[in-house]
Amino acid sequence: MRSLRTGLSLASLLGLLGTLLLTAPAAHAADTPLRDLGTAKGKVIGTAVTGSKLTGSYGDIAGAQFSSLTPGNAMKWGSVEPTRGSFNWAEADQIVDFAEAHGQQVRGHTLVWHSQNPSWLTNGSWTSAQLGTLLDDHIATEVGRYKGRIAAWDVVNEPFNEDGTYRSTLWYNGLGSGYIARALTAARAADPAAKLYINDYNVEGVNAKSTALYNLVKSLKEQGVPIDGVGLQAHLILGQVPSTLQQNIQRFADLGVDVAITELDIRMALPADTAKLAQQKADYKAVTAACVAVSRCANLTVWGFTDSDSWVDSTFPGYGAATPYDANYAPKPAYYGIAEALGGTTTPPPTGACTATYSVPSQWNTGFTGNVTISCSGASLSSWKVTWTYGAGQQITQAWNATCTQSGAAVSCVNASYNGTVPDGGSVSFGFNANWSGSNPVPTVTLG
Repeated sequence: MRSLRTGLSLASLLGLLGTLLLTAPAAHAADTPLRDLGTAKGKVIGTAVTGSKLTGSYGDIAGAQFSSLTPGNAMKWGSVEPTRGSFNWAEADQIVDFAEAHGQQVRGHTLVWHSQNPSWLTNGSWTSAQLGTLLDDHIATEVGRYKGRIAAWDVVNEPFNEDGTYRSTLWYNGLGSGYIARALTAARAADPAAKLYINDYNVEGVNAKSTALYNLVKSLKEQGVPIDGVGLQAHLILGQVPSTLQQNIQRFADLGVDVAITELDIRMALPADTAKLAQQKADYKAVTAACVAVSRCANLTVWGFTDSDSWVDSTFPGYGAATPYDANYAPKPAYYGIAEALGGTTTPPPTGACTATYSVPSQWNTGFTGNVTISCSGASLSSWKVTWTYGAGQQITQAWNATCTQSGAAVSCVNASYNGTVPDGGSVSFGFNANWSGSNPVPTVTLG
């Protein structure tokens, strides 16, 4: 539905390795990767990704755990054709190449939408004939470029209002409801092998909007318009999985089309705590189980697998923690909910623990910036102290959000007056700058 968060600074390889090593004891994943559990159930398990981040821990998890990738933004009209006739395929190509290198499918997202269009398109004055040609040409160009490399396309995105009427958009206003059939027909011509979907949100349960989508798909099928599936976005709120989800999936399947959960995330009011994370696990498990129960539910995709790459926090103030992995790439209870619904056995992370994670967000030839995050799950702190010993002569020059002292190689950092409390399910971070020469090995940190 929406953008994945972008613009985050790239961590150095060393820093990423440090984060992975230090969180590994608490980040034990399912005994079998989600993609393999899904295969055993006949389901494709996917995630939306940001192409620039497909390195280090992020790339490792995306490649190992998922059998399908959806470009979060890279295939939207505004991304691929920001100026009329001038195309930018760099990130889209990067994601497709990564997927092929890791034996994954790609879900193309999205060809026709009312949002994230280039200004030249939205600000233009087009006749119906001109608008139709633009639509046809765009689909032919993008789908044609990736012909044979994309398993499924979200061809039309979010065509309906909440009451089931058609959304007033550039496309509907200019071409009428027939733009949907036109787009599907153009996509089929450009790549006959790709599965073609209509995708929308708040259509997970049986309601006015999902019934309008049902009636549209039924009508398109009767007219012989190519339509292979419906996408239920599933941007959900904690504790609000629709009770009619499985029933709704089944009624679409009974029309003779596939169903995909395309953009699953389950947001909660912050801060997260043990009870909320347990409910989130139950919710993820329920959604996955509903898909498993219907043979034509072909794909379950999460909209970003880590909280550091989620659109939720910036879009819904006060809400977040919506994905299966935390910001440090450790699997949350939600991850185990998915795995268990797919028939997996899991070894959950230890409970009642607070941990410190050391990372290096940036590094240059003479120095680096370090960061330490203290996180608690099933426990809490009223004060904290983190210590480590450098192994290559690194020397801290300044620190913030903590008081740090260094004696020889030994470093000790204690909380500031305002951030000693770490609640259950919460975290605090502090940072520092330091000098280095020759090498910068990752120290082992101790939380005291």
